[in-house]
Amino acid sequence: MNDVSKKSPGRPRSARSHQAMLRATLELLAEVGFEAMSIEAIATRAGVGKTTIYRRYRSKEELVADAIESMREEVLIPDTGNLWSDIDAIIENAAQITLNPLGRQTVAMIISSASSNANFAQIYWTKYLQPRRKAFAIVIERAKTRKEVQEDLDPGLVFDAMSGIMLYALIFPPTSETWKMYIRRAINLLLKKA
Repeated sequence: MNDVSKKSPGRPRSARSHQAMLRATLELLAEVGFEAMSIEAIATRAGVGKTTIYRRYRSKEELVADAIESMREEVLIPDTGNLWSDIDAIIENAAQITLNPLGRQTVAMIISSASSNANFAQIYWTKYLQPRRKAFAIVIERAKTRKEVQEDLDPGLVFDAMSGIMLYALIFPPTSETWKMYIRRAINLLLKKA
């Protein structure tokens, strides 16, 4: 009975190893980029064996997508009772995530990697973009119920356009107003035309 009570549970070590893998992946991603990083380098930096990584992930793309997801906020579904207050909350959340050096570097890596690696693009779409697109659809559906937008407004198209505007403004920052003000003005224009 004493032997059993002295054994440490396996899960905390597993959780620590997993966090070390994610941290090592993000560090190497920032240092050498997606194409140059390897599972071996991640394992070495994380202090785990390659088999530990391959037990959790089928590919480098899947590991990188999970590492990126680990540094993101929870999926935001604001419900303030007003579309523009909800959109302001979404814009504020996006600003918190991307308007810093690591956020900008991550966005650049995502665009570069997704452009050149279809497998990574698919994993990122499934793990990161789809849940956010579905959450945004809920925001738009609530706005439809409140008669704040047209009944036939396509929430997926609005999300895609909003994401494109955000990325563009991140790469080419507006000079006459803040990033947040620019995004809000662009979405306002988009919703008026919809």
